[in-house]
Amino acid sequence: MADDQKKSDVARADASQSRRPVSLFDAMRSDLDRVFDRFERGWPGFGRMGGFDFPTVTRGMSAALDVRDEGNQLVIEADLPGMEEKDVSVTLSNGILTIKGERKSEREEKKDNYHIAERSFGSFQRSLQLPDGIDDSKVEAKFDKGVLHIVAPKRPEAASKERKIEIRKA
Repeated sequence: MADDQKKSDVARADASQSRRPVSLFDAMRSDLDRVFDRFERGWPGFGRMGGFDFPTVTRGMSAALDVRDEGNQLVIEADLPGMEEKDVSVTLSNGILTIKGERKSEREEKKDNYHIAERSFGSFQRSLQLPDGIDDSKVEAKFDKGVLHIVAPKRPEAASKERKIEIRKA
């Protein structure tokens, strides 16, 4: 009878262990592994670099673009907060507009009982295929308060090629 009691105690212990982690530390490790797995796949606003994850403001940057067709021209605006004109380049080759930027910053703060030294850097590149009919020789770019404004005028014949098509009932 004592052997039967031991067998049922072992069976109950095995069943309870299969329902919960072996230890609290194993459960915590499993949860942290899931969090870091999400970072490796990339969360919105985060990028990867050398196994570590940093907010896109310092690494893995991307320029947020607005593109508007204003009839006779395309207007492209790129938000580049904290950047300066000298850190940005715009090129146009074979109808592909490319915006590149790089930011480097250093911060150092020394007080009586602490010393902070931070360095961050990041770069980005965005390329857009411009539609046919853009006058490549008249594309202009201006940089003002962290916003890059690009105006790509259409050739006169391209702007007038659009016509309204009547929609009929089936």
